[in-house]
Amino acid sequence: MQLDPPDDETENDYYSDDNKNSPWSLVFPDPDSKPNSGSASTPALFHVSFDQDYGCFAMGTDRGFRIYNCCPFREIFRRDFDCHGGIGTVEMFLRCNILVLVGGGETPQYPLNMVMIWDDHHSRCTGELSFRSEVRGVRLRRDRIVVVLEQKICVYSFPDLMMLHQIETIANPKGLCAVSQVAGSFVLVCPGLQKGQVRVEHYALKRTEFILAHDSGIAYFTLSQDGIFLATASCKGTLVRIFNAHGGTLLQEVRRGADRAEIYSLAFSPTAQWLAVSSDKGTVHVFELKVNLGNLGSDTSRSPTDRNLAATTSSSSLSFIKGVLPNYFNSERSVAQFRLVEGARFIVAFGDQKNTVVILGLDGSFYLCKFDPETGGVMTQLDYHNFLEPEEDL
Repeated sequence: MQLDPPDDETENDYYSDDNKNSPWSLVFPDPDSKPNSGSASTPALFHVSFDQDYGCFAMGTDRGFRIYNCCPFREIFRRDFDCHGGIGTVEMFLRCNILVLVGGGETPQYPLNMVMIWDDHHSRCTGELSFRSEVRGVRLRRDRIVVVLEQKICVYSFPDLMMLHQIETIANPKGLCAVSQVAGSFVLVCPGLQKGQVRVEHYALKRTEFILAHDSGIAYFTLSQDGIFLATASCKGTLVRIFNAHGGTLLQEVRRGADRAEIYSLAFSPTAQWLAVSSDKGTVHVFELKVNLGNLGSDTSRSPTDRNLAATTSSSSLSFIKGVLPNYFNSERSVAQFRLVEGARFIVAFGDQKNTVVILGLDGSFYLCKFDPETGGVMTQLDYHNFLEPEEDL
């Protein structure tokens, strides 16, 4: 099926015979079987990402992809392509048999401007989206596929792959984008059209909002699962700001450190009580969020004038405090920390167990850590694996 909407960069194809089969059958291959395992040599790792509930993670390599369970840690399955084609992006549709793939590396399995819908039950691609420029990122939720290009966001329905929306953005080489996961409330956040600005799309409310989050460029942002909270970090990497995504009110500001850093990831806990941050400084921080949940509902129902007044008042109060004390003393410090290798790239999420954090590194590191919310301090390491090691060593 081909689409040709006005100003559309894409073409898509979804084979009608596969629509007879539900893409949501929650069955993985036998975890004890490892088809197409390939050679035992260590692969080059291009990509690692969590699924929507952070219970699993996927990795793309120079020869295919693999899927792992987080708690307990174990490899679920792997697919190594016969031609050893590289996968630069692999995203999971929860824990079902459908994945989204984009090629990567020197010998990509697929063109870098194509998004492939992979059905692992059939061990083949059942659909594709083609663009005129390279794909920078992909975000998924149960009923949507969001493709991030250099200066555009494309939103598709799933499984029919119909184009729903296109959004122009500032240059976005990192492929920044975040989507909520709660059914019936689709919230999307992407860069705006100016430095330091984020755009928030509330599809259920048919409303668009812009938040000027930072003076400098945006390095990273994330949404809570329900789409209520938005955390942003600038290219300076010293402060992280937490906003109400429904209205744009600044709720809290936390400090990672005093020196500049590149923020690699931000993650809310499932209850949005905690926020985890990783950066190139080699330390994962956990912050306590002190947000009055009872007051958030009123912010979404107020008129734009009221919300702007509240944001102005909040900003004015913050500016007054900053005028009295340096900003360094006004932001809150982390409750817990875990030290990693400085300069290595790690992403972070909260684990299934209470007060635990899962850390994944592009060096193949898997850490499961626990923090004490009362005493804080250095987190305790509960588990460690290197998922790039040959299979017999796992």
